[in-house]
Amino acid sequence: MSGLLDLLNSPMGKQIISGVSGSTGQSESDTGKLLSMAMPVLMGAMKKNVQTPEGAAGLMGALSNKHDGSILDNLEGLFQGGVDDSVKRDGEGILGHLLGSNRPNVENALSQKSGMDAGTVAQILKVAAPILMGVLGKQTKQSGVSDAGGMNTLIGSMLGGQPQENQSLISSLLDADGDGSILDDVADMVLGSNKKKGGLGGLLGGLFGK
Repeated sequence: MSGLLDLLNSPMGKQIISGVSGSTGQSESDTGKLLSMAMPVLMGAMKKNVQTPEGAAGLMGALSNKHDGSILDNLEGLFQGGVDDSVKRDGEGILGHLLGSNRPNVENALSQKSGMDAGTVAQILKVAAPILMGVLGKQTKQSGVSDAGGMNTLIGSMLGGQPQENQSLISSLLDADGDGSILDDVADMVLGSNKKKGGLGGLLGGLFGK
């Protein structure tokens, strides 16, 4: 099972970084740095989401239909001539479901970490989100995942091996009100610990659910 950081270092990952870079006018090194921070944060939000039956069902439905991994079959076509507006609209919807009202905080924090302006970060996230869903959809099919428990394990394995800086970033960004309640969740999510789980509650909402 390849993790997110392995993916970004793979030939496919380099193609994704190059394509996103070309579509935003940012350097490949800066784009790669941003994606290496942003994609685990988005995946962390998905991990939290599948803890509820509604969130898990919504994500499984989205992955079996629109986000089945087919977006990865023609990355060259995806980026050629600029990313299609329909892909960006899709990304907008995914980010809205995943991050909710916390989205500006996430974009601003990633902006400060990467040195890019928040508007550019937002543009990159809109392209990265559908690709990330495609990666998850493809892994879901390859692994034969068919229930919430399997999805929870799959996302956890893809998040594995995050450097300490990313763990801290995920913790801070997914704790919207700063009360620290998500820290145990993130420790469990990233480190696989058995700490008692706190709760985001309904903060993230049901991904692609009602």
